[in-house]
Amino acid sequence: MHNHDHDHSSDHGHSHGHDHGGHHHHHTVTAADVANKAFIFGIILNGAYVVIQVIAGFITHSMALLSDAGHNLSDVASLALSLLAFRLAKAKPTGAYTYGYKKTTILAALTNAVVLLITIGMLGYESVNRLLHPQPVEGGTVAIVAGIGIAINLASAFLFFRNKDHDLNTRGAYLHLLTDAMVSLGVVVSGLIIRFTNWFWLDGAVSIIVLIVILIGTWSLLRQSLRLSMDAVPEGVNVETIEKVIITIDGVDDLHHTHIWAMSTTENALTTHLVLNEQLSFDEKLKLVHKIKHELFHNNIHHSTIELESAAMPCKDETC
Repeated sequence: MHNHDHDHSSDHGHSHGHDHGGHHHHHTVTAADVANKAFIFGIILNGAYVVIQVIAGFITHSMALLSDAGHNLSDVASLALSLLAFRLAKAKPTGAYTYGYKKTTILAALTNAVVLLITIGMLGYESVNRLLHPQPVEGGTVAIVAGIGIAINLASAFLFFRNKDHDLNTRGAYLHLLTDAMVSLGVVVSGLIIRFTNWFWLDGAVSIIVLIVILIGTWSLLRQSLRLSMDAVPEGVNVETIEKVIITIDGVDDLHHTHIWAMSTTENALTTHLVLNEQLSFDEKLKLVHKIKHELFHNNIHHSTIELESAAMPCKDETC
């Protein structure tokens, strides 16, 4: 028993900041602020580059540049959507939206994936066309423009590096910009080859490869954001592991009806029913619940709702 007590007092010191409603966003806010700056800067940088690429794409007749521009434009769109979602996620809950607008972060990721798929379809059609009917392409200029792209994408990716393990949208942005740099590299190489060999069909071919790369990336974004929209357990969280964390805490006899879902791309929620040791007084049970919530917080569950039951009166409710 002594052990339990000591544990609690050490807990109490810092669990304070965690659990009290308004307070516990503390560490996500600073992360979001860093992300915010990165997103704004990324939007400006990539937005300007898209304009350059589109103009250059038309001047040089390069489909590869236009595909890359389509890719970069989708980046700008996703950065803008994510930024908007971050802003909305900070909005205060209202009577109608008791969770605030956190879920918009998930919808942003989903929208982004769908828009990307449409872009791929349109560019793919034109690229196949170009592959079958090659047109002269100014390879040298293509290589230079795409070269600028490598620099811009790497610089932008670096902005998100610090925060990438924190949230689906930031991670999406980071991976996106990184594949972008690789894609631009491919366009540079094809531009140089065309410059010296006049293999104009290569432009269409590279364009198609670029689109396949985007497709693979988009697919996982689509899958994950659909998962989260369906209130599935977020990747990186495992129900059994979480249940084990709770059940091994001293005083917990049983638990069931555990639900875990994502409230936003950064925050997860849980509900569960617990049977606590009957010997515990009411106050001890409350302390124990507090301790459990604290443990959950360290396992990436930011909001937990715990219902208590006694072994004598098990839950009869079918739906729960």
